[in-house]
Amino acid sequence: MNIPPEILRRIERLREEINYHNYLYYVFDQPTISDADYDALMHELKGLEARYPEAITPDSPTQRIGAPPSEKFASVPHSVPMLSLDDAFSQDEVFDFDRRAKRLLQTDGEIEYMVEPKMDGLAVELIYEKGRLVLGSTRGDGYTGEDVTANLRTIRSIPLRLMERYLPPPARLEVRGEVFINRDAFEQLNRKRVEKGAPAFANPRNAAAGSLRQLDPNVTASRPLNMFCYGIGVVEGYSFKTQWDVLTGLKKWGLNINPMIKKVRGIHGAIRYHQAIASKREGLNYEIDGIVIKVNDLQHQERLGSKARSPRWALAYKFEAVQVITRILDIQLSVGRTGAVTPVAIMEPVKVGGVLVSRATLHNEDEILRKDIRIGDWVMIRRAGDVIPEVVRPLSERRTGKERVFVMPETCPVCGSKLVRRPGEAVWRCPNPECFPRLVRQLTHFASKGAMDIEGFGPKLAEQLISAGLVRDVADLYSMELSDLFSLDRFAEKSAKNLISAIEASKETTLARFLYALGPRHVGEVTAQVLADRFGSIQALAEADEEGLRAVEGIGPEVASSIRSWFSNSQNSRLVRRLINAGIRFTDLKETKKLPLEGKSLVFTGGLSSLTREQAKDLVRGLGGQIVSTVGRKTDYVIVGKNPGSKLQKAINLGIPTLSEEEFLELIHHKLG
Repeated sequence: MNIPPEILRRIERLREEINYHNYLYYVFDQPTISDADYDALMHELKGLEARYPEAITPDSPTQRIGAPPSEKFASVPHSVPMLSLDDAFSQDEVFDFDRRAKRLLQTDGEIEYMVEPKMDGLAVELIYEKGRLVLGSTRGDGYTGEDVTANLRTIRSIPLRLMERYLPPPARLEVRGEVFINRDAFEQLNRKRVEKGAPAFANPRNAAAGSLRQLDPNVTASRPLNMFCYGIGVVEGYSFKTQWDVLTGLKKWGLNINPMIKKVRGIHGAIRYHQAIASKREGLNYEIDGIVIKVNDLQHQERLGSKARSPRWALAYKFEAVQVITRILDIQLSVGRTGAVTPVAIMEPVKVGGVLVSRATLHNEDEILRKDIRIGDWVMIRRAGDVIPEVVRPLSERRTGKERVFVMPETCPVCGSKLVRRPGEAVWRCPNPECFPRLVRQLTHFASKGAMDIEGFGPKLAEQLISAGLVRDVADLYSMELSDLFSLDRFAEKSAKNLISAIEASKETTLARFLYALGPRHVGEVTAQVLADRFGSIQALAEADEEGLRAVEGIGPEVASSIRSWFSNSQNSRLVRRLINAGIRFTDLKETKKLPLEGKSLVFTGGLSSLTREQAKDLVRGLGGQIVSTVGRKTDYVIVGKNPGSKLQKAINLGIPTLSEEEFLELIHHKLG
């Protein structure tokens, strides 16, 4: 059917007008037409598209819902990692952040910061190509998220097409932001759920996260989701000079940013902003748990770079946690996947920051003794970082004499094994690898999404497999047969086949996922990725000594010791061999020739003039070299810039070769040539 030109022009005009009114409503909170007039425009557009369906485009305002329910979310790698932020809870920590930034930037002057409220929502990424929304994903592990494009398209504050009225959109724009639910909308949502007999959501953040991960976009569309944008990934066709420019540019393209963002001169300005926002916190219509402080100059951000888990140019300055009073009814022990036995306070249920809390960690025996916490005590509790419930202190003045002192048992409360406490540690551990709750948590962690990603595997299934004697460690998962599962509760042939298929599919994984799944202490998803990138194989990592591990940027002494200890354990070595023999294979390993600086360790001291420190480090890493933070006997070169520190003298004392910036560049060019 041919569409008359005047109809096409009218359709395009209606879309442009509707998008503009969305822009005024969501970005500026300044609607210029009534709801009835807006509905009339939308009604006319829907009518024309119904008459001429071939005119419908994916970015039409009528197409916010239209995708069929998904069976599973696909994985989406992020071009630039979506790193988490370091937290600060005191002014001293904020001043330390400022001092580090000044030292790395080699300046004594005040740094300009951009500050904004820290939203308590779900981080996502939107990708626009030629102004059109083509992909949306969750943050995930920071490196890979889930494709939730269909769900994000239902959020009315997210433009399906970027505005062109004030600024031409770039060829590609990756936008980061936070999806959330306003407080009043959350209360209304919960009232409706309770009326229908559905359970109420615990808090707005949980509601937002659950809504965005619905397999049916129609369910997401029924939830009152909103979004504030706070940053960018890759941008092609446009450049920015400051973080402030980034956000004002996003606003011109029709993206929603928090109206409370501000530029401040110096760290004292950021602290004053924190105090001002804290005083307004309860009056805001959305949940926040602090502020975010960012170095405003993007070139300075690049020079400061990032650690393994977080950027050095940004900091989350959290608010003081909400505190309430309740009573400890009992202290019970919880056994974790590493064998750590943690005392947990069982309390009279109480609401803390909108969440009903009945359990709180007491961390360890030393902490209980230091705070003198007793069973029966009235206590002050808080959600640390507004997340983890913990006991702050007992109210000893309210004691009656009936309270009981907690005594740490000598044996595991589950399996009866004698507990052990290693020198220098505050934690008691159950040494039995087959202790039931420990094994349940190990299996559940091993099969989790960020690890081996065995679909349909959870704690209840782990408990069944252990109780039936089918699994005594994670490697046993790969030796199970279909008939083994028929004895399990609610396992018919189809469900058994699905589980066996999911376990088989998990054999094809990445080295980073495998390392995280194995679960050495202190090795999270980000650290696992760093180790995989550096060592390239499980064998190379298993053979690495502590010094070699500490040479990896982002790996400190405690983490290095933990990894070395884990691989030195003969049981763990046998476990890895069994898993590899069972067919675990890594999709991210590539055949590579030996790089020119492979096995070489370099230390930088002083400032560089022709390139930034991060650029210099990237050159070294690209040639296979390691960047080491301290000078040791195994250091190969020390690169000396302007105003070097004590590392230069240490290198001279140890007889380690030193290179000027010019000599370093000559070395690099020689290796590249």
